[in-house]
Amino acid sequence: MADHAMATPESLPSMTTSTTAPVSDAVLTQILAQLESLSISQQLLQAKLDALTNPGVRAAAPVPIATPASSNSPVATANGPLSTSFSGSPPATSVFGLSPPSSLLPRPSAPLPQDREKVLYPQRVILTTYPDQTGIRPILLQWGAQDPKVRGPVVPSRLPASIKLRNAIGAHSGSYSIYRALAIALGNLNPTHKPSYINTEPPVSVPPQPSWFDPRKIVSFDPWGHLVPQIWAEQIEAGLDIRPSIAVTKAHIKLSELDEAARKGTIKIDGTLVIKSRPVLNPDFTESDADPGVELACSKAAVEPVWFLPGVAERFKISEGLLRRALFEDTGGMYPELITRPDIKVFLPPIGNLTVYIFGKPEYMSDPSKELTLRVHDECNGSDVFGSDICTCKPYLIFAIEECIRCAQRGGVGVVVYFRKEGRALGEVTKYLVYNLRKRGGDSADKYFKSTEMIAGVKDMRFQALMPDVLHWLGIQKIDNMISMSDMKYNAIVQSGIPILKRYDIPDYLIPPDSRVEIDAKIASGYFTSGKAIKQEDLVRTVGRAWEETEH
Repeated sequence: MADHAMATPESLPSMTTSTTAPVSDAVLTQILAQLESLSISQQLLQAKLDALTNPGVRAAAPVPIATPASSNSPVATANGPLSTSFSGSPPATSVFGLSPPSSLLPRPSAPLPQDREKVLYPQRVILTTYPDQTGIRPILLQWGAQDPKVRGPVVPSRLPASIKLRNAIGAHSGSYSIYRALAIALGNLNPTHKPSYINTEPPVSVPPQPSWFDPRKIVSFDPWGHLVPQIWAEQIEAGLDIRPSIAVTKAHIKLSELDEAARKGTIKIDGTLVIKSRPVLNPDFTESDADPGVELACSKAAVEPVWFLPGVAERFKISEGLLRRALFEDTGGMYPELITRPDIKVFLPPIGNLTVYIFGKPEYMSDPSKELTLRVHDECNGSDVFGSDICTCKPYLIFAIEECIRCAQRGGVGVVVYFRKEGRALGEVTKYLVYNLRKRGGDSADKYFKSTEMIAGVKDMRFQALMPDVLHWLGIQKIDNMISMSDMKYNAIVQSGIPILKRYDIPDYLIPPDSRVEIDAKIASGYFTSGKAIKQEDLVRTVGRAWEETEH
């Protein structure tokens, strides 16, 4: 990164409120050379000190962060040689992201297991920070600003070039940040790896909408997240660790249920949205005469959570202080800065993301003259992936996709939003415990919600108040066809300012027999139905399959 010496995060006037007089390149070069010389000297001194104070321990050789392919050759990446460090000394990379000249560094070798921690984390442990600490100057973040450069980037990184500028708590990638930490600890990933975003820009446009500029409309993710590499290219190049939190792409979807729908003629092959699949191959690689079925062309977006804490608190009608305290206390104290850094208003929670699937022309989503069909679906791995028949999740999802296709073929657009909220956000372990209780205690609809409450203490933790954010991000202004029975989803969307013209429940013929318990209990609790209303006193007569009936 030495070729970027003049463009450092410390010298980005657009990122902070302070301004400084211009400094010549010659002066900056001299300062950087002196800093690097001091850094190298400190490392050599620290290495000698380690040898004197720990005579019984073999001194660690300078090593790369990642394990090299050969212990006799330096390791290089697309960004140049990996940084090296002596045990117990600061990394050989300066705060400006510059590496000392390779001629001054010993040849790297694989770190010993006992030395890896010193190599990765030579400095003392920093449990938390405070607003008035020396050098702390978070990048200005104005949530809801119309100009993204005025709004500012979201920077949670603790890398040396970003740690004093960071304006967000948490880490990118949601729950997957844990796997990233493990990869670094194992030496598989260089923590200072600089991603290349060449050719990663969205193939379809998701342009700014008026809702992006309302700090109350979108509070659960960064609406500019898919445009980060383009908007803040200069700052990223200078070494500031800014990452996309949204990715948009195009794909084909292949589902056996849709193959069957095409054979029955309930969805039509049009060559654009619904496409005939390529011929199936026999084991000898000759083409089979079997019907290959169809596939769907779609656009899709993956969206990671980025919470604007004041807006999230307001959405749930609680104080920001209470929200911060609950997030700190009930995650095992994982994020102390929720308490110590009230000046930082953005939090990247370690939860699952959401995915948007768009069938038809994406630009139609923000055009109120076009028909729009929507399904908001919460993850159910057992049904969606493995076909469990104790709930209606998969058949309802397939029905919704078919309705989205028909809407798009009528000249409209279909949207499916898939949230990672397994087991009503209670998790799959809790879900399976509830299954056990239901099947052992007599699986009747009148006990459906009570069984969940006995184990989890609550019947549902999906809290749909944040769900409409993604609809506002897409520019959706009205929903013609809502493929959902949920009263919570309906109320959240309508209360956010998006009208719903028609609601669809799941057709009776798609309901698996063992999931009748779920459907009847939900209808009795207030879920939408176009059929006969079900009263609480009727629920005792709806009984699910006993375990004995499944033992064959």
